[in-house]
Amino acid sequence: MALTTDFAGIEPSRGAAEHSQDYSRYRIIPARHPGRLVGTVFAGLVIAAVLYSTFTNPRWGWNVFAEWFFAEPVLAGLGRTLLLTALATVSGSVLGTALALARVSKSPLLSGLSWGYVWLLRSIPLIVLLLVLNNLGYLYETIRIAVPFTGLVLVDYPTVQLLTPFAAAFLGLTLNQSAFFSEIVRGGILSVDQGQLEAAAALGLPRRRQVFRIVLPQAMRSILPTGFNEIIGLAKSTSMVYVLALPELFYTVQVIYRRNLEVIPLLMVATAWYLVIMTVLSIAQYYIERYFSRGAVRNPVPLPFQSFFNRFRQPPPLLQPAATGSRAVRKIGFRDAPLVRAGAPVRIHGISKSFGALKVLDAIDLTLPAGSVTAILGPSGSGKSTLLRAINHLERVDSGFISVDGDLVGYRQNGETLYELKEKDILKRRADIGMVFQNFNLFPHLTVLENLIEAPMQVRGTDRAAAVELARELLARVGLTDKIDAYPRQLSGGQQQRVAIARALALKPKVLLFDEPTSALDPELVGEVLDVIKELARTGTTLVIVTHEVGFAREVADTVVFMEGGHILEVGPPARVFNQPNHPRTREFLAKVL
Repeated sequence: MALTTDFAGIEPSRGAAEHSQDYSRYRIIPARHPGRLVGTVFAGLVIAAVLYSTFTNPRWGWNVFAEWFFAEPVLAGLGRTLLLTALATVSGSVLGTALALARVSKSPLLSGLSWGYVWLLRSIPLIVLLLVLNNLGYLYETIRIAVPFTGLVLVDYPTVQLLTPFAAAFLGLTLNQSAFFSEIVRGGILSVDQGQLEAAAALGLPRRRQVFRIVLPQAMRSILPTGFNEIIGLAKSTSMVYVLALPELFYTVQVIYRRNLEVIPLLMVATAWYLVIMTVLSIAQYYIERYFSRGAVRNPVPLPFQSFFNRFRQPPPLLQPAATGSRAVRKIGFRDAPLVRAGAPVRIHGISKSFGALKVLDAIDLTLPAGSVTAILGPSGSGKSTLLRAINHLERVDSGFISVDGDLVGYRQNGETLYELKEKDILKRRADIGMVFQNFNLFPHLTVLENLIEAPMQVRGTDRAAAVELARELLARVGLTDKIDAYPRQLSGGQQQRVAIARALALKPKVLLFDEPTSALDPELVGEVLDVIKELARTGTTLVIVTHEVGFAREVADTVVFMEGGHILEVGPPARVFNQPNHPRTREFLAKVL
């Protein structure tokens, strides 16, 4: 039976009619918030009452306050307070940073000495410390520096003349400040992701550069809020030096109100100046925190007047984006790239590695020819990533050796004797073994350009102009020329990984390691990263890739390695391993993933 329906006589729905109406002429009445209104009125009444009471009560002595606020003795005391605060802030921060670095040092004696210093200085009240230093001449009449066992005296000076009240105050505030600041810095260092240290080490950056260019700038985001609290506390703690009869701000005010008995007005003079100091420090904190938060958010709010001044700033010529259609932009891929070095052979000789009772690698032997592409497969926990990290010595093996291009990783050979290399020498050799991490590990406080030029300039000694040109070439080849001035957080996951590949290539390594380069990406972004790696596979650079992308491994790899339980169970060309695996565990694994 056929059903027919006539809709011609039905009026359009009311919702459709309303949808077509124009609401632009309607008047909008904001929502009412009675509780918010009551709170606002109450806060206003409290503020008004406090201000009325303060400015109408004659006992506050505002005329006396005005008389002494800019008086010469008060300004002289204020100058000493500011000088003590500035000097102790700088010296205490420097010493505290040194103590924090010593605390995280691998030397147990140095770390223990730092811990003991911090424990002692945090235990002693500041006022006691100041009095001890002021009376140090009682314990040591002279300060003498001599050459031991020779009787030769270089310096011999009376302690009382050297340790004046100002010097005692400066030294006491510095020692006290450094002890607390060191723990703040140590907490900031520990807050930096371990992957940032590994990325810096994998690039071969010198240890000092790792600390001051990569770790501390990121740690500053954690250090600054608490650190400025300490500085503000230090500015107020300078009032403690009154016990040394040093005429800083608070002591000067005390002397004045003991003479004229105008206690409250003079205390308000000191309070007002402390408020000025704290306000200036708070404003400085705001700007400094904003500076060190670069790259922390995708869309940072501009600083006051920043947009206005940016109109008059022109980027340096080298940093201007390359014009569309230029030679650099047209070069996509790496097939004709002169910036990629020939690959080097990798030989792994019986290496083993344990984490406590867990044996992660067990007598691994493997030879990777120069220019080969090796894919390492296996279930999670099989030791794949540990093997990869051992190749560039991010993980020190318990036994066995690894050589790259005939040079042992981590050792120097002299005849039949092997000498373990120091960290600085390992970093130099590591520059020839590039690494791309699973979680990108780009430096978030540096732009894309700065990420790429850091290692070539610091490790290879390349001048900035050449490093920038190389960075442009690499970014063009991974299709990211327009992202040269972006921060990592402003990029997608696939874009970040392509930048990470370009960063590793900027050192022109002989071997390039990929630790599951697509596992942290959305499925839609995997392809763009794999395309870049496919291009690299045709360049002759030795590639070692830990991956779960079986189809990619089948297409790109010359050799497939299957691992489980810290052992290599099977090695062979992709056609044989994927189609006719010899080991039953390989067959079982591939049956689940193919």
